[in-house]
Amino acid sequence: MLDKNNSSNTPRKPLIYYYLITLLVLLLLNALFFPSLLQKQVTEVGYNQFLKMVDSGSVTRVAYEQDGNQIVFIANDETGSQKYYKTGIFPDNGLRERLENAGVEFAAEIPTQNSPLLNFFLTWVLPILLIVGIGQFFMRYMTKRMGGNTMSFGKANAKIYAETETGKTFVDVAGQDEAKDALREIVDFLHNPTKYADIGAKLPKGALLVGPPGTGKTLLAKAVAGEAHVPFFSISGSEFVEMFVGMGAAKVRDLFKQANDKAPCIVFIDEIDTIGKKRDNGGIGGNDEREQTLNQLLTEMDGFDGTKGVVILAATNRPESLDPALLRPGRFDRRIPVELPDLQGREAILRVHAKAVHMSSDVDFTGIARATSGASGADLANIINEAALRAVRMGRKVVEQGDLEESVETVIAGYQRKNAVLSPKEKEIVAFHEIGHALVAAMQSASAPVTKITIVPRTSGALGYTMQVDEGEHYLMTREEIENKIATLTGGRAAEELTFGSVTTGASNDIEQATKLARAMISRYGMSEKFDMVSLETVTNPYLGNDTSLACSAEKAGEIDNEVIALVKKQHEKAISILKENRDSLNRLAAYLLEHETITGAEFMELLKAG
Repeated sequence: MLDKNNSSNTPRKPLIYYYLITLLVLLLLNALFFPSLLQKQVTEVGYNQFLKMVDSGSVTRVAYEQDGNQIVFIANDETGSQKYYKTGIFPDNGLRERLENAGVEFAAEIPTQNSPLLNFFLTWVLPILLIVGIGQFFMRYMTKRMGGNTMSFGKANAKIYAETETGKTFVDVAGQDEAKDALREIVDFLHNPTKYADIGAKLPKGALLVGPPGTGKTLLAKAVAGEAHVPFFSISGSEFVEMFVGMGAAKVRDLFKQANDKAPCIVFIDEIDTIGKKRDNGGIGGNDEREQTLNQLLTEMDGFDGTKGVVILAATNRPESLDPALLRPGRFDRRIPVELPDLQGREAILRVHAKAVHMSSDVDFTGIARATSGASGADLANIINEAALRAVRMGRKVVEQGDLEESVETVIAGYQRKNAVLSPKEKEIVAFHEIGHALVAAMQSASAPVTKITIVPRTSGALGYTMQVDEGEHYLMTREEIENKIATLTGGRAAEELTFGSVTTGASNDIEQATKLARAMISRYGMSEKFDMVSLETVTNPYLGNDTSLACSAEKAGEIDNEVIALVKKQHEKAISILKENRDSLNRLAAYLLEHETITGAEFMELLKAG
């Protein structure tokens, strides 16, 4: 295991160390490589060959070396270019006369080395330039791979929008009336600071936007800047994370320096949980760089003057993971929930996004909003876009109600699998399965009405589904309603057992949902006579999947399992009983669904009543 303390305390090599390495490399090159490279190419020939070259007239210049042991000469080769040669000295009294007759020039010295200035350039200046150039190339390559450049270390790199560049106001934000009301005070303070200063009130330094993904936290921050007509700094928490310790803290300092220079302004830090997680006292899994960045953020929020009009907005969907020091008054004074929209909010969001799309005049946004319970603003925007794309595929220039309904199903269950071919037997099983769900739901009083039944396979893996939509918004569920929902979920498997005498894998998702509901009734909702109002389970990440963990002994966990099994089994038996009582309706409706593949809730109820 890597010891974090030892790794962090390792002394860094001084810069002179790297300079010495470079100098050593240059000395080795100059001693071993460059001499042979820079020396002119001199060919050794025999004395007889030398005489032949003299007689042929190719020798142009000749000289004795300084030690007098060799003759160096220049001769032309077959191509006419000059080359350097050398040969040994033999006793030859007629050589002088022979050379004069051949017209050879006598020289004091024939240099076989370049000029000292050229040698200095080639052996020192050029290698240094090459090393520096290669170093710069690799530095830029590495910093590019790390997402920055060499001159931007310590710079915040926040996106800065001018007063009118965000292009968003509160008009563009629908379905978040409570959050907008909480933020309007900040906007009013930026517009009229003296009104608050006269009474002694101080502007909140920071506001934390908390909510699930896609609810419009970033959009709200931009709308605040657009309403206040002040510069808007936008940066993500992940942009503070660096591989070098101290760089994140430097970016925080630079960000707040820019904000103070541009005051009044708004600084928005998205996904602040990236740098704002609880500190762990340097234990295993600690991160010195992240903690230094968080400490610098805390210091800067304490240090800047709130009267200047610098407001810090931050967004997160993991508020439980933030450090308590970040959430105390004086830093993030306000925690503004940005929850999933209700029925009216969903309708308003649909209408906002529909403004940019050519919609038919008879579109029922209320019905679409009712069918999208639990959808976020981003989901609703996607539904509008999917409807527009479907209209284009169908060759129309206007989005109709059918396009919106199909897009809701696309977002919920996926696209239709047009190439999926079920065998007649499988198709029959799916039809009875879905009618089983619908029939059990219809025969119970406290159950949402059925709006659509289909056995057309979807890309999500569903071979069919039954859609139920409540008449209005539902905030509370009684014990009876949850039990009825569990019974409805078991209705598909019950229909298979009753009709075919066997079961298939098609009920896997139903089983999962029924088990979750039953466990929540017992461990979280206090709907068990045995455990009464005792919490046996805790929810973590409420905005990211609602993960749960048991908060009880192993003995109690076993008892909970027994209670869950008994509850689901009871509702399963109830579903079988309902289907037995309505066996004829089950067979008749399944046959109709098998023929038509898709029926509406209204058709289903008419056929049920007609029987």
